[in-house]
Order: sequence, then C-alpha cells, then structure tokens
Amino acid sequence: MLSFAVFDGDSPASSWPLQHACLIGPGDVPCPGDVRFENGRIVGERNSQESTGLMLQFPVVLPGDPPRPLGLLTLDTCLLRSRKEPYLLSLELARRQIMQFLNRFEDWGMFDLSPTDPILEQFEAARRRFTAALVAQKHDDPTDRTRVTMSAEADRLAREALGLAVDAAERLALAHAEREFPRRVSGERYNNAVEIYRSVHQETPPASASILVPGTVGVTLPTRPMVGVSVDPAQFTEPLQKVIQGSADFLVMPMRWIDMEPKEGEYAFATTDRWIEWAIRTAKVPVVAGPLIDFRPDVVPEWLYIWENDYETLRDLVAEHVRQIVTRYRRTVTRWTVVSGLHINRHFSMTIDQMIEMTRICVLVTRKLHPAAKVVVEVNQPFGEYLAYSRRALPPLAYVELLNQAGVGIDGVGLRVQLGRPGVGGSARDLMALSIMLDRFALLERPVYVTATGVPSQPLSDPSKEDAFRDAGWWRSPWSPETQAAFASDFTAMALSRPFVHSVVWQDLYDSTRKAREMPFGGMMGPNGETKPVARSMMEMRRSIRDGRLGAGLLSLPS
Repeated sequence: MLSFAVFDGDSPASSWPLQHACLIGPGDVPCPGDVRFENGRIVGERNSQESTGLMLQFPVVLPGDPPRPLGLLTLDTCLLRSRKEPYLLSLELARRQIMQFLNRFEDWGMFDLSPTDPILEQFEAARRRFTAALVAQKHDDPTDRTRVTMSAEADRLAREALGLAVDAAERLALAHAEREFPRRVSGERYNNAVEIYRSVHQETPPASASILVPGTVGVTLPTRPMVGVSVDPAQFTEPLQKVIQGSADFLVMPMRWIDMEPKEGEYAFATTDRWIEWAIRTAKVPVVAGPLIDFRPDVVPEWLYIWENDYETLRDLVAEHVRQIVTRYRRTVTRWTVVSGLHINRHFSMTIDQMIEMTRICVLVTRKLHPAAKVVVEVNQPFGEYLAYSRRALPPLAYVELLNQAGVGIDGVGLRVQLGRPGVGGSARDLMALSIMLDRFALLERPVYVTATGVPSQPLSDPSKEDAFRDAGWWRSPWSPETQAAFASDFTAMALSRPFVHSVVWQDLYDSTRKAREMPFGGMMGPNGETKPVARSMMEMRRSIRDGRLGAGLLSLPS
C-alpha cells in the first residue's frame, strides 16, 4: 500500500479531487488498483508487490511575485516501495520532475548550456527548494528516518520546487527543439546519419531510406517534416479551402465509418469525393486517409453494434469495409491510417489474438489493393491511462511490438495526441511529458506520425463523464484561442525537430457541431467562420520548415 499526505494551506487536506488518478507500474504503465482519499491522505492499493507510483492531476504554480499558474496538469511520481508511513505528494511529484530534467539533459546532450543560462539557474533553484522541503519534514524517530510526519512548510517548499522544475523542464524541451529543428529540416541530421551508416556498414544506404544510427533514439528520416490538417467533409467552402492552402502541406480525410456507410451496404461518398477532387486538381496537395477502422462510439454506425459479440462476422464486415474504401480512393490517397485504438479494446471487446488478427487483416487488404501507399496503424491515448480501468487492453508500445512479432508490415506508427477533453486519456500534460512520450515510441525504430493533435480553444465540460474525468485540466492558462495557438506552436516544433517524426496533423479544420467530431472548439476556424490564432501558428510552422529555422517568437514560453 502507498499513501501520500496532501495539504490545503497549513493544514492536512479535508478533501482532494482525485481527477485522472491511477497507479502506475514499471515503464510508467498505468495499472489497475484502488485510489481513494481518506484522513488527509491519498491511498493507493494494488494486487502486486512491485514498486508503484501515482498518476493524478495536480495544480502547478511557478513561485514569484505574483505566483504564476502553470496549469492543472496530470503528473506522475517515481516508483515507490510500499510502506506504512505516508509520502508527501508534492515532494514526490517534484522528485520525478527533477529526475526527468536530469535524464533528458544528459540524453539530449544539452551540455552546451552555460551554468548561468536561465534554464539551469531555474533548475538549480528547484533543487534547492526540493532539498529545503526534505529538511523541513518532521522526523518522529531520529534513529529511523523512514518514519516521518509531513509538515505544511515542507509541502509549501515542495510545491515551489515542483513549479520551478516543471517550468525549467518545459524550457529545456523547447531549447532542445530550437537546437535540433534547423538540423532536421536542413537535412544535416540525415546527411550525418548517412556518413555514420557508411562507416559502420562499409556501404551507402539505399536512396531515400530511413536510417537507424547506432547510439541514437529512433530512425532518421530522409524527408523534411510536414504539417497537415484533418477535414470534416460535412462542409465545403472557399474560406476553409484558403486556410488549408496556407497552413497545411497535405489534407487528411478521416473517412469515419459512420459517414462512409451510415446504413449497412449503403455508401455515401459524395462529401468526401468533393474534398479529394479539390485537393488533387485545384490545391495540388497530397491526401492522407483514415483511420478507416475506429471503434470510438462517435464514429461507429449504429447498425454495426448488432455484431459486437460476433467476432467472425465483425472481422468480415471490417475487411469488406476496408476493401470498399481503399478500392475507391487508391488512385488519390498516398497514405492510409488503417486502424485506430484497437489496443484500447473498450467498445468492441476482443481477445489479444483477435486485436492482432484484425489489425493484420486491415493492413493486408490495404497492401494488396494499394501496394504503393504507406500504411500506418494509429495508437490512441499514447500515455495508456485506459489500462488502469481495463484488464483486456494492451499497452500502446506492447500493441505495436506484438504487430512486429506477428509480421504485420506497417510503414509507421500514428499517435493521436489530444489534450484538454473530458474523459479517460484527455487530460493536460506538460511539454516534457510529451517529449518523453515521443522518444519512447521512437524505440520502436519506425517512423512516427502524429496523426492527430490538438487542444480546445475554450474550457470543456461533459456532465456525462464520471466525476474523476470531467475536468481535463489546462496548460499554462485556461484554454483560450491564444493558449490553443501556443500549444500548437510548441508541440509541433518539439515533435518535428525529432528526426523520426514524419509529420504533425492538427485534429480539425473547423469547429463542427456534429456528433462525429474530434473535439468541441478544437478546430482552426470557429463556428462563425472566423480564423483562430492556431491557423496562424501552423502557417508560421510551415514557413519555418521552408526557411530551415524556427521563426522568431514562434515558441510561446516567455524568457
């Protein structure tokens, strides 16, 4: 059992909102367990003797005059051993942030930063506050330093250390992006990879091939990174077309099953056709399609639920649907996202073997009908929060590894990174957490495609969600058009600076009122046709890729 002392000012907390709270095990993978609040403590229990950590939403504030909120963020503690005495929650969250900073500082080779650099000075301030918080704990037994009662002063100092560490870590992540971005887009990283390949293998790699360089994380891609935008086909107007031409290198057509085949056997292609025709003939931009199979409730036609407990029939319907869509659009689509989120295994329950088999069938059908196209499998909820509430689900990385072991040939892994939406897996995260998540997927040694990312332009609430998931939190300031644009700039720059990330797609072109939408208020354009600041952010990112360096003022964090 783990327990964590929490404070409300100078006194132990009388209550605590356990938003997005769950236990985590090795590899920071969420795991089933009981998390509850009682007597001023958060208590976590799981049926395992392994070291365990806690994930939950926590308010982060940067100390100063005045203090500045950094967000209501989902954070993790380190893995801890079980003990009777409580840990201090704020202290353990700060410990984790400090550890992550040190690890990434070394992994990224950021040794060129001067000791007087503001990032390192702020980090040192965080370490000093953390040490002071350790000292401020009251020890009951001087001979047994594991028996402690926490003090409000220690909590105050630990919260200050946490705020300083989170801010310093985000700045480090952006400093790394600023350093690596020109190397990536200019081709310098790829040219270096080619030279290393020649020296190791005594031969030149195949032309335009992805290269795995010894001692680095992930593959190095030969092409410049790109940005795209996903389009709800329900609307087709000139203002929408202009935004695409200015802000995207390619167009993504979601091809949701509920839109493509609303009634069994009756396909509706007209709205999708007109967008693809415009993209190919008028805009001259590539078209990416999918996910073709996605079992989220908002995108599945009602008639399909008849077969949710009949896997064989469902499998055959899935294969036929993929065949119909790929056959129709194989002359116009360059990349297919064939499946999304099968690993979550929530709405159409399957065994592990069935998940892998269905993925394989979708990939094989697509390959057979369109061998020239790239084929991607999409991972939803890449932090894996759903694992805390399901024993039939697969961890994100394990799912892709099983595909590799089964010989399912995919060209890359897609990531759906959508924050700020109520529900499991939609909570706000800091930039360092997002950086670490991207680097973990690089270990799969395949190209990574951010197939959908986004945050809302205003706070969202959903009374239909459970209490623990109604508040998705926020980053830097409550969600607004300006915060949405800042997140788009920072996350996109951070992702595209990595040599293994092929592209980033903004989740929606406009704010749709339809049920089948990615996120309320998550588009580049508002419901009245006004262009939001996020569109400008994506336009500036395209310009930065073309110019070979990040534009001045594009990254949002002030100095």
